[in-house]
Amino acid sequence: MSRVVLAGALDTKGVEYAYVRDLLAGAGLRPLLVDAGVRGEPQIRPDVSRSEVVRAAGREPRGIAALATRAEALAAMAEGVAALLGSLRDAGEVDAAFGMGGSGALSVLAPGFRSLPLGVPKMIVTTMASGDTRPHVGASDLLLVPSIVDIAGLNTVSRFVLERSVAMLAAQLGRPVPSATGGDGKPMVAASMFGVTTAGVSRACRVLESRGLDVLVFHANGLGGRTLESLAEDGWLSGVLDLTTTELADDLAGGVASAGPGRLVAAGRRGTPQVVSTGALDVVNFGAPETVPEAYRGRRLYSHNATATLMRTDPREAAVLGERLGAKLSAARGPVALLLPTGGTSALSEPGGPFHWPEADAALERALLESLASHVTVERSLVALNTPAFGEQAAQLLLSRLAGKPAAGSREP
Repeated sequence: MSRVVLAGALDTKGVEYAYVRDLLAGAGLRPLLVDAGVRGEPQIRPDVSRSEVVRAAGREPRGIAALATRAEALAAMAEGVAALLGSLRDAGEVDAAFGMGGSGALSVLAPGFRSLPLGVPKMIVTTMASGDTRPHVGASDLLLVPSIVDIAGLNTVSRFVLERSVAMLAAQLGRPVPSATGGDGKPMVAASMFGVTTAGVSRACRVLESRGLDVLVFHANGLGGRTLESLAEDGWLSGVLDLTTTELADDLAGGVASAGPGRLVAAGRRGTPQVVSTGALDVVNFGAPETVPEAYRGRRLYSHNATATLMRTDPREAAVLGERLGAKLSAARGPVALLLPTGGTSALSEPGGPFHWPEADAALERALLESLASHVTVERSLVALNTPAFGEQAAQLLLSRLAGKPAAGSREP
């Protein structure tokens, strides 16, 4: 029976990994679940613990938690994954490798996956499968599969993509191809999320799911925003929880995560209920440090991981973003609410964070409120955006706007 190394962050994506583990077993494959998380406790029991992964690289597990930054912790875990895969390869105990996630997952998994010989199936389902993938794939036959939605819970689209991906892997290993069924026809709601808005958005998604909605989470990396707009334009969505509007900042400043000028347009044009916030408008995205344009080298920069460098928007840029967001919301034909956080628009801009800049936050809010039409509801939250309490409030706002509106979006992919 073929052995598939199933590696990833079980502290944040345990539900998704459990689903894929069961799909692999159902396809007659033998999954080896490897925990490559770096911070929280795993949500499901792994076959190989993160301590074992770290020791494979000759490190002490206590040392990972003590590292100063997330980027350093991810780099250390990447060493461990590569060392573990090397040992399994030498022992003839790996026939394929499978992982999933965003830029952090790629930075941890891709180096080890690339080290497997040509012809050994290696696949990562990721939000980062478009654009320049050379830093991740190199000269290997690593396959990056577009996740379409973020790897942040199970929904109609994510189940469909994961089922199809396991079917591809099974076919490469000569196993019967399992069928892909997708979801169950629940009304669909889109949510936008980034790594620095995960806590707030994740809580909102859980609340909406508890009310019988199928929540599609889109990674706000450019492709995610464009996909959200496409589904909204085609009438798939009953509502939109657009808490992470960071792609507007990349569009303004030339970052790599721009979704273009059409972002935050389609739902408003169709009259789809929306709740919108300013999530990660403090962030502009670039690649590795050397890819940051020369004009920005003196700005506030933060290393998210080895291939992602973030830049803080300044007060001037924040004011322009406020005007642009206000104009887009004002053009909406349907019910729209703006929820403004207190204490930071992302995990980085909270008090004490590297992007904390009250003057820039004030410029954003002032320009935004001045440009809003009177039909846009404005509410405030007494907490920072990247908190469960903020997500709870946002979800309740959207539910109030969905009440009594005919459901849309019950299609299958």
